[in-house]
Amino acid sequence: MIETRTPSQKALTAVNYLCITLIAFLCLYPMIHVLAASFSDPIRLIRHRGVLFWPDGYSLKGYETVFHNPNIISGYLNTLFYVLVGTLINMVLTSFGAYALSRPGWPFRRMIIFLFVFTMYFGAGMIPRFMLVKSLGMLNSRWAILIPTAVNTWNLIVMRTSFAAIPREMEESAYMDGASDFRILFQIYLPLAKATVAVMMLFYAVEHWNAWFTSLLYLTDTSKYPLQMFVRDILMYDGAGGTTEDANAIYLKELTKYSVIIVSVVPILCIYPFVQRFFVKGVMLGSVKG
Repeated sequence: MIETRTPSQKALTAVNYLCITLIAFLCLYPMIHVLAASFSDPIRLIRHRGVLFWPDGYSLKGYETVFHNPNIISGYLNTLFYVLVGTLINMVLTSFGAYALSRPGWPFRRMIIFLFVFTMYFGAGMIPRFMLVKSLGMLNSRWAILIPTAVNTWNLIVMRTSFAAIPREMEESAYMDGASDFRILFQIYLPLAKATVAVMMLFYAVEHWNAWFTSLLYLTDTSKYPLQMFVRDILMYDGAGGTTEDANAIYLKELTKYSVIIVSVVPILCIYPFVQRFFVKGVMLGSVKG
């Protein structure tokens, strides 16, 4: 059957496409500007006014400066460590907690869920958190970045809801076959909830990749700084106050800011296409049932 559409429906569809295109453009044009500026000539870039949609001239000096900076390489390695190890810790603890809290017969389940949810609305604050990390002896260590953010309450609730949607009969049949709770979790629950697991991994990985404030609070050794700390320092440095720098060096500093943004953003953007098909399904599966 051929569907006929009225003129008003066609007009509404056109307006919807126009609005979506406008929103997409507003979201993309800052990234397009930064990308075009990173390949621009440094002298022409600093003299340019307005938004760039194409490089003003062409130069790779910004990327050469970034990759010749030893702090960028060490920052990349530290960030990869925080992302990989941190996401592993996050997923293990979140999976264990979600599995336990999704079992109806587990003792004190409601009270523990209440305590988790309570932390979403009331936090101790920055100073008590700093004092706790210091008293635990984790100050200026990598564990100060990984342990305080080991479990995100919202992610825990979403995964718990996803686990609760799995039929109990599968768990009961596994118990009858002699399976342990660890085997049930890793061979039944996690494979059946792989969409939610993929989304949770993405959320945790992005959180670790973008994190810089915890490093600013707890780390003093620059050899342990993540990439975003060096990006922050480069973006905040305006080059003012120098009397011996020539004009080209000042122009190059401006170009380097754009280049380091692209270098720090592109790797995490490459992950999204691989988990996009899980994104909507994983979030909705863990949030529509309670």
